[in-house]
Amino acid sequence: MLTLLSPAKKLNEEKQLDDNCSSPIFVEDSEKLIKSLRKYSAKKLGKLMGISPALADLNVERYANWNVDHTKEVNPAVLTFNGEVYAGLDAISFSKKEKDYAQDNLRILSGLYALLKPYDLIHPYRLEMGTKLKVGRKNNLYEFWGDKIVNEINDVVANQKENVLVNLASNEYFKSVNKKKLEASVITPVFKDFNNGTYKSVMVYAKKARGMMASYIIKNKIEKVDDLMGFDTGGYCYNAKASSDEQMVFYRG
Repeated sequence: MLTLLSPAKKLNEEKQLDDNCSSPIFVEDSEKLIKSLRKYSAKKLGKLMGISPALADLNVERYANWNVDHTKEVNPAVLTFNGEVYAGLDAISFSKKEKDYAQDNLRILSGLYALLKPYDLIHPYRLEMGTKLKVGRKNNLYEFWGDKIVNEINDVVANQKENVLVNLASNEYFKSVNKKKLEASVITPVFKDFNNGTYKSVMVYAKKARGMMASYIIKNKIEKVDDLMGFDTGGYCYNAKASSDEQMVFYRG
């Protein structure tokens, strides 16, 4: 069973190397993207990404400093991404055994790096998977990465006890996985909070719950789908009636 997460826009750039680090597998492809991004002025980059002038300036600087060498000025992906998902994941609390398990059973989708192990070393960047960046004849990142992501996922899942992909990524990122070529069944956990008389997905809570679910899988070394039903972190509880073969629904409140 393999778990998928999205990256985060917010980054922690403080130096925090770990003993368990590895290198991204598609760095040469990432370099091609960086070369394309370096052609953009801050103004054009801001328009392409829909970001503020300050963020555009910051990322122009990041692209200029990015280097194919991933041994200097780099940090582990799971400690660099710093949004709600990663607050829920709380990777800083992982033991050595939990880090090892995460390396084998968790992957992070990325617009720049395609697919990351949690302790792959990365340079700080911003590049959402949905960005319409043209690279050669490719009109966007989905076309650029093509089947590289799904092929790598298939290779990893083939070595798992169950051919199951636990999708805790956003729709924007999960679209990068070619479902027609995916050699695994997909389970998508859904988290809903009681609000105004009904249960709804509240994005800020749902994002943190995705991270908590990933942490639950890692800390308990979950290898079977049925064992996900025991997830109760943060007050969530599995609801069988609201669930289906493709979705496991958890209610809170």
